[in-house]
Amino acid sequence: MAEPWPSHSSSSRGKKKRPRSPNDDATSSQGRTENSTSLEDNLIFSDTLIALQLMRTQFPKLEKVVTQPFILQSQLYSSVKDRTQVDRDLESLKKDRVLRVFKLNTGQDDHAIMFMDDYLKQL
Repeated sequence: MAEPWPSHSSSSRGKKKRPRSPNDDATSSQGRTENSTSLEDNLIFSDTLIALQLMRTQFPKLEKVVTQPFILQSQLYSSVKDRTQVDRDLESLKKDRVLRVFKLNTGQDDHAIMFMDDYLKQL
């Protein structure tokens, strides 16, 4: 009867990997699934949130002015490619009480976005 896997000495192309046992697959894929699920539950990244956090860090800090950082929605739209996804992310972040969005009385259709912790500090 022929061997299902050629021996190492008969192979001229290099090393052959040993065949995996069914237990190897179950263990490695199960471990990966558990780790990735816990990471997905704990970390939510979106282009919108990353752009907001980046703009928040770039907000000017003045000594005599105690205004907490805010971002204009138009700034966010210019930073993130997909405006529809930005709108979805903003709605989700508002619902989760991560952000506050304020309509500005400028005559334009623009909004100011603040992180909830910054908003509470401002009060």
